[in-house]
Amino acid sequence: MRIERACADAWPAQVDEPLGEWRLRAAGGFTGRANSALAVDDPGLPLPDALASVCDFAHQHAIPPMLQAVQNSPVERDLPRFGWRPCEDHAAGNDVAVLLGPAVPRGGDPRGGDPRGTGRPPTTEARPDAEPADHRVEVLAEPLPGWWELTIGRSGPTDAERAVLTGGDAVGYGLVHGPDGARAAVRGAVADGLLLVARLAVRPEHRRRGLARALMAAIGTWGGRHGASACVLQVAADNAGALALYDRLGFREHHRYRYWVPCEDRAL
Repeated sequence: MRIERACADAWPAQVDEPLGEWRLRAAGGFTGRANSALAVDDPGLPLPDALASVCDFAHQHAIPPMLQAVQNSPVERDLPRFGWRPCEDHAAGNDVAVLLGPAVPRGGDPRGGDPRGTGRPPTTEARPDAEPADHRVEVLAEPLPGWWELTIGRSGPTDAERAVLTGGDAVGYGLVHGPDGARAAVRGAVADGLLLVARLAVRPEHRRRGLARALMAAIGTWGGRHGASACVLQVAADNAGALALYDRLGFREHHRYRYWVPCEDRAL
């Protein structure tokens, strides 16, 4: 599936090895996507042997064995027969909606983008009360400490976090600055003509002021300049607030995926 492969390229693991058309991934435990086997299409082996290879790879890299499978795909339908179960306790949620929408979201503030192509969008954005904004929206080529604080909770990343979040051929770091520092952040990465947007975060005291929309417009404009014709998001299916925002911006669900783990890890 093109979308899942592009998302894997845009969210690169530290280690990414092919198993037929599957991808075995590890990144020190940082995020499920970078620490699971992407089970799309044919692994080139009988399924029991492919699953054993997934477990062996995970043990070699000191992570729990886990598989990312598209819901209702042939692979997912067969997993229970071979002793695998949905990872219901996955911290970020195990039912993930993959949304597809326009690169520049519908209804996004065009002033969140940069028509001059300088990489530094205009510094004003309309607020609900129509007063001049006191912040600026930028898409940067390198992450600043304020960006890290919003996206991972601290100013200094681990090696695995840095590898995943700065890896990829074209990566942009959206940031909203104000007099009080960084107010909102987002990551965008382009792969195979798709812009993967992730890590959208707004400080609680600055929510409901249009900052998320401004960032989505800015990162979408940046993505378009880097060859993206559409935007993809991966959102926990129970995150009603995020799904409502993205629906207003023109995104629609394309498919879902889940993480699966062995009922018994044979290495234990």
